[in-house]
Amino acid sequence: MSKPSVYDLNAGLQEIRDGVAQVCRQFPGAYWRRCDSLREYPAEFVNALMKEGYLAAMIPEEFGGSGLNLTAAAVILEEVHRNGCNAAACHAQMYTMGTVLRHGSAEQKALYLPRIADGSLRLQAFGVTEPTSGTDTLALKTTARREGDFYVVNGQKIWTSRAEHSDLMLLLARTAPRDQVETRTDGLSVFLLDLRALVGQGVTIRPIRTMINHSTTEVFFDDVRIPASALIGEEGKGFRYILSGMNAERILIAAECIGDAKWFLDKGSAYARDRIVFGAPIGKNQGVQFPLARAFAHLMAAEAIVYRAAALYDGGQDPGIEANSAKLLAADVSWEAAEACLQIHGGFGFAEDYDIERKFRETRLYQVAPISTNLILCFLAERALGLPKSY
Repeated sequence: MSKPSVYDLNAGLQEIRDGVAQVCRQFPGAYWRRCDSLREYPAEFVNALMKEGYLAAMIPEEFGGSGLNLTAAAVILEEVHRNGCNAAACHAQMYTMGTVLRHGSAEQKALYLPRIADGSLRLQAFGVTEPTSGTDTLALKTTARREGDFYVVNGQKIWTSRAEHSDLMLLLARTAPRDQVETRTDGLSVFLLDLRALVGQGVTIRPIRTMINHSTTEVFFDDVRIPASALIGEEGKGFRYILSGMNAERILIAAECIGDAKWFLDKGSAYARDRIVFGAPIGKNQGVQFPLARAFAHLMAAEAIVYRAAALYDGGQDPGIEANSAKLLAADVSWEAAEACLQIHGGFGFAEDYDIERKFRETRLYQVAPISTNLILCFLAERALGLPKSY
């Protein structure tokens, strides 16, 4: 898909785009359809990205990583989706890095980062959401009680994707009751758990079957003893630590949406040029042109705010307004492009062999997760416009 070359949103990163695209070409639609139908984790794809160093993008070179910034990570994930693949199987290894790098101890970094970088360990699980609290993170009920050199964890997490395929997990738990803290954001702590030693020892992981192959689970903690050294940063300050990670998550997921939108527009435009009905290509009709053109214009705007948010994050800021705006606009345009592409393909869009129905289901998720578009609007109304808090 061509576009006006006004300026390069991520200059100097074309080599990364080309390299990711080369990896993705090894995993065509048939591979993803097989994983989807069998509900399999795309281990071969994840391993291929790891082998080429792309999943170690944000790990500093001193620990064996590439030492790249969030902008480069966003380019990697965008390119994965632009090529018809899905980064949901591995993107957490990028957006969890902010919490570990900014707040982890020297011992934790030395112990885990080199092995994450070389692929011998996977950090793909992020345990935050709970059945009763949902997006209201401050209301979570999972507890971690200090007992000497250990914490004892009890509770439940849900929508914890990739827990079955991850060696490590970032866990947010309450270490002080809500009625015993000075502010609502106090009393929560972050831990870096080694799941390999805990599954079957109080940790139970149960898959949740969903409309997409997302490897999501619920995780139960029953008197799970973890070493005190698993604590990241200062006890009770964990909510602050994950906020920057959540901004990174929103930016990276938004980049995936940009990739999806480009894939749908490429597919839709190619079909509109080639499909002949009533003696002419259907792309000649304005009823076909306009939805694609409008989605393209919206794509250009969304792409600009995604990489603006990434640049602010790379500059050391916590761009909550920009990150949430990026997630909102990118999710909207990926869904808009998906609708246009499916409509243009007609009945063929529902056939599995075209991959549109799979990508259609996959990109629909981003209206809901990792944060719903409605909650983003509430956040922007309060933080950017000064309106009364509605939740």
